Amino acid sequence: MRIVTALLLALTASAVHAAPEDIADNAPDSYTVQQGDTLWGISGRFLKQPTRWPEVWRMNREQIRNPHLIYPGQVVVLDRLAGTLSIGSQNSGVAGGTVRLSPQVYSTPVDNPIAAVPMDIIRPFLTEPLIDEQPDRPNLPAVVAVQEERIVASLGDTIFARYLQSGIDNWQIYRRAAPIRDPRTNQLLAFEAQYVGAARTTSLITPGVATALQVIDSREEVNISDRMVPMTKVDNFNYPPHAPTAGTNGHIATIYGGVGETGRYGVVTLNIGKQQGLEPGHVLAIFRSREPVVYRDEGRPERHTIPESRYGTAYVFRVFNRISYALIMDAEVPVRPGDAVRAP
Repeated sequence: MRIVTALLLALTASAVHAAPEDIADNAPDSYTVQQGDTLWGISGRFLKQPTRWPEVWRMNREQIRNPHLIYPGQVVVLDRLAGTLSIGSQNSGVAGGTVRLSPQVYSTPVDNPIAAVPMDIIRPFLTEPLIDEQPDRPNLPAVVAVQEERIVASLGDTIFARYLQSGIDNWQIYRRAAPIRDPRTNQLLAFEAQYVGAARTTSLITPGVATALQVIDSREEVNISDRMVPMTKVDNFNYPPHAPTAGTNGHIATIYGGVGETGRYGVVTLNIGKQQGLEPGHVLAIFRSREPVVYRDEGRPERHTIPESRYGTAYVFRVFNRISYALIMDAEVPVRPGDAVRAP
């Protein structure tokens, strides 16, 4: 088993202290990291707002930014007096409810570092085509024929495609599905991309000649005219939660799967993306807005505006030009399309 040795520095000057009211009511003095933990979940044990975890760590800044340097078996300790979190050891002393740390060398296995958020939920969304923002044009890569003049193809079959890019062997196959519209303006933003399968080239890519491919993954039968994009590979998803710039505003456009509402660990699409400065790792607060109400006092109608109420947070994990995908991290009420999202 490989061992990593990291010098954990108690850099008080680099940490923003959490006030006593920011610490969770039942926060422990220390917690031993377990397999399957996430930084979000661990921080939620200590802080009322888990999104603040990067601010209150008393560690080297590069380590804080990289969750893959925190491993099961390490001990997270809370200094209640200073309002900071640190990586300690099983032998850290506790006196008067406060953990005192000094710089030390700490060794731990590197085989299973923890992630910032639940990777098992978002991993499929990182590699498959989800959004089709491409306008219709005559040179899009697409399936033009199936072996032996068949109409559809499945796993192991040969297909033929046009306009593939040279030097790329593995391609994903998708077809356009439901349109995604802005919940406020009804403007068409993109189409959902329904993942069909994947194929690998078996002939050279030659201009003017359809390229032969073998279907290597098939979720559905491949049809002629299905579209194709280069296969996406995600080696290291490392986007710790952080707040976007002030002024980031948007709305939930759809709930993934076509349902009307969702809750914790549900996936949603947002009507903002790269063009609005959004990037993977951004955390947004979710707000429920309600229509004005009319109250009648002795027959006289009075119109009253109902204030927005913040009820949850969302973690952005994949960003397109005008659309983003986010994971609901917590929600006090069901999340619905049209709800507002903005910088917390």
